[in-house]
Amino acid sequence: MRYRGSVLSNRRIAAYLQELAELVALEEGSAQAFRARAYEKAAGAVRDHPAAVAELPLADLQAIPGLGKATVTKMRQLIDTGSIDQLDRLRSLFPPDFIELTRIPGVGPKTALMLRDRLGVGNVDDLRAAIAAEQVRELPGMGARSEEKMSRGIERLGLHGKARRTPIIQALPVARECAAYLAGLDEVTEVQVCGSLRRFSDTIGDVDIVVSSELPAAVMAAVVAMPGAAEVIASGGTKTSVLTDRGLQVDVRVVAPAQFGAASVYFTGSKQHNIELRQRAMAAGLLLNEYGLEDVESGEVVAAATEEGVYQALGLAYVPPEIREGVGEVALAAEDRLPHLVGVDDIRGDLHVHSAWSGDGRSPLAEMIAAAADRGLEYVGITEHGEDLAINGLSRQQIAAERESLDELRLLHPDLTILHGAELNIAADGGVDYDDEVLSRFEWCVASVHSQFDLTQAQQTMRVIRAIENPWIDAIGHLTGRRIGKRPGIDLDFAAVFAAAADTGTALEINSHLDRLDVPAPALRQAMQVPGLRFTISTDSHHVREFGNIVWGVANARRGWVETDRVVNTLPKKAFLAWLKSRRSRS
Repeated sequence: MRYRGSVLSNRRIAAYLQELAELVALEEGSAQAFRARAYEKAAGAVRDHPAAVAELPLADLQAIPGLGKATVTKMRQLIDTGSIDQLDRLRSLFPPDFIELTRIPGVGPKTALMLRDRLGVGNVDDLRAAIAAEQVRELPGMGARSEEKMSRGIERLGLHGKARRTPIIQALPVARECAAYLAGLDEVTEVQVCGSLRRFSDTIGDVDIVVSSELPAAVMAAVVAMPGAAEVIASGGTKTSVLTDRGLQVDVRVVAPAQFGAASVYFTGSKQHNIELRQRAMAAGLLLNEYGLEDVESGEVVAAATEEGVYQALGLAYVPPEIREGVGEVALAAEDRLPHLVGVDDIRGDLHVHSAWSGDGRSPLAEMIAAAADRGLEYVGITEHGEDLAINGLSRQQIAAERESLDELRLLHPDLTILHGAELNIAADGGVDYDDEVLSRFEWCVASVHSQFDLTQAQQTMRVIRAIENPWIDAIGHLTGRRIGKRPGIDLDFAAVFAAAADTGTALEINSHLDRLDVPAPALRQAMQVPGLRFTISTDSHHVREFGNIVWGVANARRGWVETDRVVNTLPKKAFLAWLKSRRSRS
């Protein structure tokens, strides 16, 4: 067997450095510890670097801004050996169950260590027991409100019960690396990532991958030797399960090429979707399983090679993977009335973009504009942070200076309409940065919640609706403010928010960052029932590389059943500008 292999990707190396930063923060008891911040900065530098850092000589690695000598040494060890000694040591000190504690609001590195040292808390279940026994409130700096906040965070993050799920931002890179490795095997014909990850769930249990091959034994042997496979859970003739060095289970199944479509349908799921497909097959005298769709009486295989063929043989329109949840899509497919879901090729503009003018931006303004033009966008909204966001926001003087820079850049990119905008901060009372005179000069305004996430549902709903009713605000950014697996979103009365947005013509942003995917898909399905409610799908880019994140925003929109005609940045430039003018006149 020969593998057409590839070097460690920048994303994977950055993931190791990010994990190192998190574990160093635990060891030192602070996320702001110097070494932790250094590794976090290095992770960003590696992610953003245009070349494959694993192929660079030592001198070139050391020349990359943000990479110190010690970090480069660890990177070389990872590239050469597949591991980092310090990381292995820290992993043994801080197992995944303990690290999970730090995802809970109110439990930072220092608090997690105190909980372990004082109360023997090593995982979420231990913490739940300590809270129930009212032991946490007795610790220094803690109280009854601390216990309440932790308990609420555990529930809202879904860290209860035996099943633990991995945020998509962690699972997707692992799945893509594994799929790329498998696709590089000479013995493999096709590869498909399946399961909840293909359906673009926010969190996933295990990674499911289906491959087609005539030589399953050779493929199974390659899976056991797959880079990043730390432990073999089970290995058989056509299925192997491994645990990766990030603690994620990957299940690889091999089928014959003629069965690949049926297997992809079956292992993509969901369970309810598959039940409805099987019921439809049985009613037609057919049997559907992972090997194919066959006639019960004759045993003849009716369809198996392609997913499209399986759905067609069942008398159904092809159902996109993102909506295979058993919530009515099969009935609609039978009537050929599936929604016209938005696609990446429909996007004509990006309306939430930062540059180095923002304190957290990482690419110069000229490069961000050039990248937008190179992607063929017709319009782009430059939306630096408002002044109320500490460190990252722009003063009035900076706004004026950036406006002058944009005037010059417009001359270099005459085919790209550049809107000078802002990402404003929604205060607890619903107010935003700047006065009306400043706001009136912006051509596009997004407003987002960046603070005070613990207000009541009534308070959060009020603040967002007040921002929606502000005539200068064109869209609400990352509506709930969630960070998947890290911070639950604010508690909102979605029905009231959606009604207000539809009434004012204010768009709701679908944020494309993998750790946000905000508005969440279930809320999007609810929003699609509100006539007149419109959306933007924006990247919230802070670096030129992040324009590519639009694929994730679109996937989340599709999972939420969002149709093309509801997304304002699918409009051609002229139509979009007309919509914007009409919206502001209406407000």
